[in-house]
Amino acid sequence: MRLPKEVRMVEVGPRDGLQNEARTVPTATKIALIDRLAEAGLGMIEAGSFVSPRWVPQMADTAAVMAGIARRPGVRYPVLVPNLQGYQAARAAGADAVAIFAAASESFSRRNINCSIAESLARFAPVAEAARRDGVALRGYVSCVIDCPYEGAVAPEAAADVAARLLALGCYEVSLGDTIGTGTAARVEAMLAAAAARVPIERLAVHFHDTYGQAVANILVALEHGVAVVDSAVAGLGGCPFAPGAAGNVASEDVLYLLDGLGIRTGVDLVRLAAAGRFIAAALGRPPASKAACALAARTA
Repeated sequence: MRLPKEVRMVEVGPRDGLQNEARTVPTATKIALIDRLAEAGLGMIEAGSFVSPRWVPQMADTAAVMAGIARRPGVRYPVLVPNLQGYQAARAAGADAVAIFAAASESFSRRNINCSIAESLARFAPVAEAARRDGVALRGYVSCVIDCPYEGAVAPEAAADVAARLLALGCYEVSLGDTIGTGTAARVEAMLAAAAARVPIERLAVHFHDTYGQAVANILVALEHGVAVVDSAVAGLGGCPFAPGAAGNVASEDVLYLLDGLGIRTGVDLVRLAAAGRFIAAALGRPPASKAACALAARTA
């Protein structure tokens, strides 16, 4: 197996995880979660998004979250921005890293952000220009790289094309998202082969949801292809407000257990990470969706 010696875990729970919660999560809870994740050793933690609160009300307090977190040296706290106005709000809140997002499916793009793929990329051009001017790190996401909830199967070349266009805009890294969690090892392998033909493998990350329980297997496929950046959400938080039926993100605890077992360095402490997962799960009134965290809790009880 061709495995990386070190993997950077990108924690998306506070944004992609909590954005789908029906009940408002208190600002103080979000801040406490982010601080616990940083203490566990995670070096990149998505703190929220500056999207319209009308569309994603759970993220309406992102500026307050950014003001309240105890920023640790060496840790980045990126936020999602949909346009230049969102970018400016993020900068006003002290963000030094932002993320933009496009879809590999025309239907999902129109249902999610009410424009075509080409229009979404044009909308992000001034964001990319401003980020370049301000020295702000710009990350890209591609949704629906395997399947679309409205169109069905997405061609690997379609996902690769959007990834290449985000890279050309100025993204230092592009995260490939299996938004509805239907990916299998063979389909992920085909998608990654197409993407790597257009984007250097060291500039790619993966982002899997666990609807069919295949996320960890799919991550292993990505690792074998040389991908060294993995997105995940503590306690398996998440879903997608624009993808009916999508389950949560792959649990960070399960990803870390996999990486630890492979001898891959992350700098993240599993016991502290699991404790952060138990904290947010308790705050939400449910158990963490992580087999590793539950097993660890049972062993140490």
